[in-house]
Amino acid sequence: MIDKILNLIKRVLYSAGLAALGLGLTTPALSLAEDDGDDDLFGDPDHRVVYQFNKAAPDYMEQILFSVGAMLRKHGDNIHIVVAAFGPGIHSLAKVPGRPVPGLVQQRVASLSQYGVEFHACGNTMKALGWTEKDLVDFATVVEVGIDDIVNLQEQGYSYISW
Repeated sequence: MIDKILNLIKRVLYSAGLAALGLGLTTPALSLAEDDGDDDLFGDPDHRVVYQFNKAAPDYMEQILFSVGAMLRKHGDNIHIVVAAFGPGIHSLAKVPGRPVPGLVQQRVASLSQYGVEFHACGNTMKALGWTEKDLVDFATVVEVGIDDIVNLQEQGYSYISW
């Protein structure tokens, strides 16, 4: 429960920084859900989204991250977002990308993670690149198979976004 409160505080504090990075996020509405007795102080969000992030083209990466920011602006604390990075898109989560990743993309990824967006890295892609968790930014979560992660999230009610 303390982790949830600290996460909420971080999200509020980082919202000002996100606006400065061009994401235009504002402080989300702070409302407490009814206590249903299950240790979940804020309740489950009404919206859950998983974005496929599998290309290295700068325009593609910027479009995905803009969409993530737009969803956060619209839904505030009432959304949970996962960005599933695999294939060439995984380079956006690398400390030292093996492909060119614009600095603004790296900044937005880091900022969005501070706002509660989860970034999942495909273990299969990492194996193909010869990477370990040490090659990734600290906030990335490694999953065994990126596509399986997306399927599992869909089965948990996440809407799947790809383009």
